[in-house]
Amino acid sequence: MLISIVYDSGYGHTARQARAVADGVARVPGAEAQLVALADGNAPWQQLEASDAIIFGAPTYNGSPSARFKQFCEDSTKPAWIGMKWRDKVAGGFTNSGAQNGDKLHSLISMALFAAQHGMVWVGLDLQPGNDSSRGSVNDLNRLGSWLGAMAQSNGDQGPGETPIQSDLDTAAYLGERVARTVRRFRAA
Repeated sequence: MLISIVYDSGYGHTARQARAVADGVARVPGAEAQLVALADGNAPWQQLEASDAIIFGAPTYNGSPSARFKQFCEDSTKPAWIGMKWRDKVAGGFTNSGAQNGDKLHSLISMALFAAQHGMVWVGLDLQPGNDSSRGSVNDLNRLGSWLGAMAQSNGDQGPGETPIQSDLDTAAYLGERVARTVRRFRAA
């Protein structure tokens, strides 16, 4: 099973989250994760077409995915869309911002809508929200309480070596593992 992780990262925080997603994919026997950094230039179209799943990731800036990620979605994928080459591929998404909320949900909705336009099958998190009671903490899985995808928060005055925190990375890894398990179930059907 080939699972491509297509992501943008402005300062390295989202790249760290992408690596955690890849670590989660690798937990599933027979699953291989391939990181595709949009900053590196042209996307590997043949690899994406051959992928069983594509997980999208971008930082959230001003309530939406980064400009480079939007350019990938809006301009670059037209040949894949016209031929519906990604139809029935499993998809998922993750995002990171400096603020606790940062309107990250809007970025995930944008990714899910993009995947739907390509005929993909979206997989979110099946986790209850963490850190939502007096007994909860920032160390809980899904501490930011998302169902649509993995969210992370990185302080603007800290580099990617310090943030996002481990629970956000663990949530991203959980998403990668969940997508890989879903692909395996679809292939067995």
